Amino acid sequence: MTRWRPSPAIDCGTNTIKLLIGDLPQVAVRQTRMVRLGQGVDATGELHPDALERAFAALDEYAVLIAEHGVTPDRIRFCATSATRDASNAAVFAEGVQARLGVRPEVIPGAEEAQLAYSGAIRGLAGEVAHPVLVIDIGGGSTELILGDADGPVAAHSADIGSVRLAERHLHSDPSAPDEVAACVADIEAALDAAEAAGVDISAATTVVGIAGTCTTIAAGVLMLPAYDADAVDHAVLPVASAREFCADLVAATTAERRALPFMHPGRADVIDAGALIMDRILARVSVDTWTVSEADILEGIAWSVHRRVG
Repeated sequence: MTRWRPSPAIDCGTNTIKLLIGDLPQVAVRQTRMVRLGQGVDATGELHPDALERAFAALDEYAVLIAEHGVTPDRIRFCATSATRDASNAAVFAEGVQARLGVRPEVIPGAEEAQLAYSGAIRGLAGEVAHPVLVIDIGGGSTELILGDADGPVAAHSADIGSVRLAERHLHSDPSAPDEVAACVADIEAALDAAEAAGVDISAATTVVGIAGTCTTIAAGVLMLPAYDADAVDHAVLPVASAREFCADLVAATTAERRALPFMHPGRADVIDAGALIMDRILARVSVDTWTVSEADILEGIAWSVHRRVG
């Protein structure tokens, strides 16, 4: 008898490491750890020892969960993105992953990251969206912009603008000073110009979908949730104007004020102002009045990429 077997997917970004175990579309485990692996990478080009320690502690926890579900290393796909692409000592991280999980991380290029993010976001929205669709994935080190139709991406661009990268580069005051915000926005606008030059026509989208932590947190703020609620956020359709207003509020707030928001993960509070600036400048270029939020993201895309029938 043919059955589905779980193939764990791990997405290792600049700020988070996420794990999914399940027989898709059913999910048995979906976990996120905020480890800030990209700490200082933009300035030094290296993974910081403290960041490696936090990441390895999270992977030790994931190893236990994977073992509890009886999964062998050959079924794990571990994808690492912006921080490990940029780090000169990425081999140290790879060796630590191998020791804990028995698998080598794949440092995927930005183009593949974009394709996986689109796949993860769109599968759950099938039949609910008008094409072309713009998927926005704001990460810690990079932002993926993917324009696609029912058959998949037609244009994609991975920009080296992310919440951790830009916060470390520009936003040093608390709250950020006007000149710091202006410098950050200048980097964002240049990156978005490059994305459009690469074929991602932001204004052409008839549906805009935001995924990953920055977008889902902004959605929770627009909804004024008393606590983070994934079910309330997933597939929410929200006004662009309201999102931009909340982004401005995040930029104007102090880290302590952001951390006090009931839906804010404490590990995101000190960098989400940069993420909010990225989101605001993208939404300033869209030609629609609403955007859709998806809890499914690159993690589901990775899982679908290895999900296969076995005897």
